[in-house]
Amino acid sequence: MGTKGRDVPRVVCCAIPLASTSGKVLVITSRKRQDLWVLPKGGWELSDVTLERAASREALEEAGVRGNITRFVTTINSPSTTYHFYELEVTNLDKDWLESRERKREWVDYAEAMKRVAWKTELAQGLRLSTLAPRR
Repeated sequence: MGTKGRDVPRVVCCAIPLASTSGKVLVITSRKRQDLWVLPKGGWELSDVTLERAASREALEEAGVRGNITRFVTTINSPSTTYHFYELEVTNLDKDWLESRERKREWVDYAEAMKRVAWKTELAQGLRLSTLAPRR
């Protein structure tokens, strides 16, 4: 079953944490596979009220990132999940955060971020549509 046992696809909100002035993206390691890198993302919860709020919450929980959502990037549908991507301009990084003992985080340039998230098609597609992506 394409929805992994659910009646409808899971709604996932993804933050693309940016430092626009330096042209960097903050990537984090996956909790399940520490050798793989991802963008902060997670399920939308009723308490979030908005998708943007969910993306901000996930960035704080998974990466210790505080900032402002500056742009809706895209929605990507897969059989089991609907991903909503938002750019988040980082204003502060917490030294200690909810998942700090389970993840690493690192500022990288766009090209390096693309290499690191290439294993997860949806993440690469979302990042490719960010304002840091080279214009064709």
